Amino acid sequence: MFEKKIVNIKVNSISIEGELNIPENALGIILFAHGSGSSRFSPRNNYVAQVLQESKLATLLVDLLTKEEDLNYESRFDINLLTKRLIKITDWLKETEETKNLKIGYFGASTGASAAIKASAAENNVSAIVSRGGRVDLADQQLSEIKTPILLIVGENDDLVIKINEYALKKINCMKELSLIPNASHLFEEPGTLEEVAKQAKEWFIRFLAAE
Repeated sequence: MFEKKIVNIKVNSISIEGELNIPENALGIILFAHGSGSSRFSPRNNYVAQVLQESKLATLLVDLLTKEEDLNYESRFDINLLTKRLIKITDWLKETEETKNLKIGYFGASTGASAAIKASAAENNVSAIVSRGGRVDLADQQLSEIKTPILLIVGENDDLVIKINEYALKKINCMKELSLIPNASHLFEEPGTLEEVAKQAKEWFIRFLAAE
């Protein structure tokens, strides 16, 4: 039994549309922060969201940029803008009747992962973060500040992003893990690799959101 609906979240002068899915007796809610050039319709993130929903985790998939902003290369990499919007949407979750009692997790991909880290450092009430192929170097200053348990997932063949995440791992002072997915490239398009991403994300979120 799912409650599924399109929501419109007011963020300053713009309205952000998202898809909210709440399973019955949800254990928590995962807010997705997409990477540059992606959207809430991303097949990869929608697949991960479906796996989470089947494990009684609610999901909110939103676009942090408007269509016009996403056409601007600079906006895609404006991590401060993405972070501010992620914080506003997190506040909306904490104020909305259906979600206000649910623990919150962030699933960040590519540049979305750096926004998730910066937002977590500012909010300090997010229960878990999962980064998929994350450009976590774009949140360099906040890496040593976060207190949120974080799982860094990277494809085994994604050499540059592996180096970035190994660097981040050394700076992070809270609960942390780096997982390299065998045979996977940056987009996890190889057979079985995205399924492994979803499985590990699900286990991480349940571990920290379902705990008393």
